[in-house]
Amino acid sequence: MEDDGSSKLFIATHPAEISDDDDDSSEPGADDSNLIYVLNLVLSGTARLNVLLPTATILAFTIFAPLLTNDGDCSAANRWLTAAFLLLCAASCAFFAVTDSYRTASGSLHYGVATLRGMWTFSSRRKGPAEPARYRLRWPDLFHALMSVVAFVTFAGSHRDVVGCFYPEVPRKVINTAPLVVGFAVSVLFVVFLTRRRGIGYPFGCVCL
Repeated sequence: MEDDGSSKLFIATHPAEISDDDDDSSEPGADDSNLIYVLNLVLSGTARLNVLLPTATILAFTIFAPLLTNDGDCSAANRWLTAAFLLLCAASCAFFAVTDSYRTASGSLHYGVATLRGMWTFSSRRKGPAEPARYRLRWPDLFHALMSVVAFVTFAGSHRDVVGCFYPEVPRKVINTAPLVVGFAVSVLFVVFLTRRRGIGYPFGCVCL
């Protein structure tokens, strides 16, 4: 009887079984930390793209498109108005892509437009930045402006009322697929080719590398 009891005690306290239990209890914590790390990466990337993509312009066009296109039942006047508004929004996307900001010695924040010589401020009374060469217009700025216009035109052109007004014969599958493909491509390009501009529409205190 004593041998049976000792063998039972040995089996219950076997080191291999204790180590297995410890490993099982540590797995949920590791999974949670990995999940939090992935979520942080996704949220940080989403915040950056929310700044770079023309989300505000797309939202404005989405609001006014049903009114301008008469809910997709367009006349000649509706087509002209819609096309003019689309061009205006596309121009605003390019404009906002080349805006920038700077701080004076007193700490006040001012906005302007990047030019070949430096920065043009919105008020002639304000002095420009201390180092104008840092704010000159460069090729990456034109690239970002082009990508912003491409993203806007793709999303605006796939709007249901715009499709019904200008090209109702285009297959719906193409209309649904084009914004996804272009949006993904533009998002990847924006992340790969970063910009140092902190122009109009950037959150206050945003640090963009």
